[in-house]
Amino acid sequence: MSAPHDDRVVLVTGGGRGLGPEIARQLVSGDAPHTVVVAARDAQAAAAVAKELGDRAWPLTLDVTDPESVQAAVEAVDRRHGHLDALVNNAAVNFDAGADPVTEDLEIVDGAWRTNVLAPWRLTQAFAPLLRAGREPVVVNVTSGLGSLRRMGATSPAYSVSKAGINALTRVFADALTRDGIAVHAVSPGWTATDMGGSGGRPVSEGAVGIVDVVRSPGSWPSGSFLQDGEHVPW
Repeated sequence: MSAPHDDRVVLVTGGGRGLGPEIARQLVSGDAPHTVVVAARDAQAAAAVAKELGDRAWPLTLDVTDPESVQAAVEAVDRRHGHLDALVNNAAVNFDAGADPVTEDLEIVDGAWRTNVLAPWRLTQAFAPLLRAGREPVVVNVTSGLGSLRRMGATSPAYSVSKAGINALTRVFADALTRDGIAVHAVSPGWTATDMGGSGGRPVSEGAVGIVDVVRSPGSWPSGSFLQDGEHVPW
């Protein structure tokens, strides 16, 4: 059944684990619930999350690094809804904590770049037509404070450089999509206790709030912003 056009539809990549399920959970809840496409490479994980969230969520098998999988995802969302209001590029890999950039395995760097930068680029290109048909459309690129050039050091080099890349991608798409009324933001959840982030970070529920707020109210900040908890982060 297609969602009515006044029901905002959000696609969340990396929806099968980590931060993704919590972003989806918060979006289907509250006074203005959204319909959420729980997208993940692991079909069973996506299905389990969508089942737990109820009628406002549905699963989508999506490998963000595979152009054919991305195209199939666009066609599935188009058939079901005919529009997309928010794309949350959340899928990420290779948090290489403790690595030394001088000796880093460049295969790890290449994997981080393909998933953390090129995949969001591909998805934003592919879903742009459906976003143009959306209401208050927005692309939210989930980033990290490690991608801030002002704060950056040698820590987690592959991950940090890839997050600087998605920050740059946010800026160029924000400029390019202004003509279409599509906002583009980079949002950091902060250090969050996920499988990737490890223990010691804040609860996933707290990390997701800032991302969900931008999905719900994308016009509250200038397009092209780098945010955490609603506050600007230095580039």
